Amino acid sequence: MRVVIVGASGNVGSAVLRRLHTASESRAAGDALQIVGVSRRAPDPTVAPYAGVAWVEIDIARSGTETALAEVFAGADAVIHLAWALQPNHDEAAMRATNVGGTARVLAAVAAASVPHVVVASSVGAYSFGPKRRRIDESWPTGGIATAHYSRYKAANERALDRFEAEMPGVVVTRVRPGLVFQADAGAEQAALFLGRLIPVGILRVWRPRVLPFPSQGIFQAVHADDLADAFWRIVERRAAGAFNIAAEPVLDPALIARTIGAKRWVPVRARAARLLVELTWRLRLQATDAGWVDIGTQVPVMSTARARDLLGWVPEISATAALAEVVDAIAHRTRGAGSPPLEA
Repeated sequence: MRVVIVGASGNVGSAVLRRLHTASESRAAGDALQIVGVSRRAPDPTVAPYAGVAWVEIDIARSGTETALAEVFAGADAVIHLAWALQPNHDEAAMRATNVGGTARVLAAVAAASVPHVVVASSVGAYSFGPKRRRIDESWPTGGIATAHYSRYKAANERALDRFEAEMPGVVVTRVRPGLVFQADAGAEQAALFLGRLIPVGILRVWRPRVLPFPSQGIFQAVHADDLADAFWRIVERRAAGAFNIAAEPVLDPALIARTIGAKRWVPVRARAARLLVELTWRLRLQATDAGWVDIGTQVPVMSTARARDLLGWVPEISATAALAEVVDAIAHRTRGAGSPPLEA
């Protein structure tokens, strides 16, 4: 089996590589698993999990890369598309070139190379406004949250996948919609992407805030990168089609988030006030998170993962609280994933 991973050196990509290496070790000698990694900047091929991977450097944000991608995809049994840009979020044109344009180029190359299966990382952020107190399945509308660029781009890619499925009925198309994805190796990367370099996160090593101000609607789901990677492998192995919600338990509400990060209590604040504060500090470039993330956290629905559990036999091994605690500790220590340019940020 030959599997090509686009965006293989990032947060999710590194975990998918670990899972594929484990799968390869358990396969029969005559049924080797060939892993190809596509990345804008190749990682160190001597460092696990990047060793044993054939690396190709392609920037999917650049127009005209479809031909190069198709050459890499030729003969693949599956393509897993994970590449995504979260920064520079002050330059939406640059992000759109990777996040929407890049996905279009990947799909065009899949069609040109006659790849039988494409698996695309979507997100809970693709969903339209929905309930927090009951679970929604994969049929919930994927219109996104209009005020969040991340959500708009995920929704745009869902429409691109709709068109691709209609035009390429012979290709199995799978959409994976996870909650927030955490792992220790991404600590430095996520600190840089979401907090910026002016916030002194190192203080979290010795001190945790006693009070967490947080909107009461800020209820969301999370999954450890390794558990998400296991879902990707199960999808590829079974050639499973359709959409899959992926998240661990429990659902993270503000009180639980406060306890998990070490705060003594949670103080409710209005979502509008939180949004205004985030927007102001982002515009002043005091921190790196734009206000759209507040809208995502307070407006996207809570997902049911029954389909993944029933059809894939997927059961997460790490709780959402453990995954959150792991990444908070990693952010405090600026933990870096050795060998990968994105994770060494």
